[in-house]
Amino acid sequence: MKLSDGFDARRLRPKGQRNWRFRFGAAFAALLAMCGVLLAMAGAASLLGRPPALGELNASPLGSAIILAVGLFVLYIGVWLWRRCRRRSRQSQELNMAPHLMKKHD
Repeated sequence: MKLSDGFDARRLRPKGQRNWRFRFGAAFAALLAMCGVLLAMAGAASLLGRPPALGELNASPLGSAIILAVGLFVLYIGVWLWRRCRRRSRQSQELNMAPHLMKKHD
């Protein structure tokens, strides 16, 4: 395949500014997921009969179950937000070509 003299491959990729908001969003989401894991572990440990990790907050089985549920919910939100930030940050690096000419990755 012969390339013409006016062809410039750099035109295919957009030269946009680097977006730091996706990186900060991914870092925040990772911290949120980590807090969710810690809350879920504290709730599960209290349900299994270990001493309460959060003092009187999860001393009862109902409180422990609530802490476990909140921890799992926060973990889910953190993972969802992290995946969304990663997908959006990689989306801006795609080629400026017709969608039907590219392979399906997602």
